[in-house]
Amino acid sequence: MSWHILGAGSLGCLWAARLTAQQHAVHLLLRNTQALHRYTASRGVGLSDAQCMHSHYYPIPAQLTDDPQPIAHLLLACKAYDAEAAIAQVKQRLRHNSIVILLQNGLGSQQAIQSLLPNIRCIAASSTEGAYLAEPFHSVFAGSGHSWLGDLQPLTHAAPTRLLEAYNAAAIPCSWSPDISEHLWRKLAINCVINSLTVIHNCLNGELIRHPTQINSLCDELQLLLCSAGQSAAAQDLQQQVWTVINKTAANSSSMRQDVLNRRRTEISYISGFACAQSLALECYTPVLHALHAQLQDTLRVHGLPTA
Repeated sequence: MSWHILGAGSLGCLWAARLTAQQHAVHLLLRNTQALHRYTASRGVGLSDAQCMHSHYYPIPAQLTDDPQPIAHLLLACKAYDAEAAIAQVKQRLRHNSIVILLQNGLGSQQAIQSLLPNIRCIAASSTEGAYLAEPFHSVFAGSGHSWLGDLQPLTHAAPTRLLEAYNAAAIPCSWSPDISEHLWRKLAINCVINSLTVIHNCLNGELIRHPTQINSLCDELQLLLCSAGQSAAAQDLQQQVWTVINKTAANSSSMRQDVLNRRRTEISYISGFACAQSLALECYTPVLHALHAQLQDTLRVHGLPTA
């Protein structure tokens, strides 16, 4: 299969390396000549194990987004706030039978992309795999997980069996979901708690055990919000799921905390910001959640980072 990957972050490089190792034709899409020159001067896409004991470099070809080559399979792995602009740069390269995989955190950007591509099959992905960039174009695989994929426009297509088989064969464990919204909303709720609090308290995931009252109160409100949004399945046992993730990823630094430590813009608007907006729209009373969002904005402000 032929793949184009837009977004050379930790997961974009991780998936690019894995697909290349399985002999798929992979191209990195870079958005300007400066990024293309930096990549050309590198050793290619690097992939290391969690202990950085073993590294392998893949000489994956790269091209600019305005290259004329048609795109059959696009993995959009950029940040949620960049997703719409990124798609606008490659929209003309997509065909009626193209498939776009959306690998963004939070909620809101996926629906915006589908609106921009009403006649293109957009598949949202919700992944629990852990990775971080050791340096540009070099991903460190920090923890195994699972990815759920599903159509944003349900009941329009059969499950893409060939695509799923290709991912699993490339050591990208994934399953198909007929209702991807359940997984997206559940991950949104978990990220609202863990990402936000690890930034506010500047701590690793496991250190959140020091804040049980705040975590349990947030989970109670988020369960109420999910049920109000028609996502009762995602709300089930939310508190237990949050504590399970905290314990399983105790040594990890959340993606939002990594962004703050690296002085990068966060995806706050698509995580706690989206949740707060939904609670207002649904008239669902969530004072602890709103206080968390305001506290997170204050923390970002102290770091000189955007609050939206």
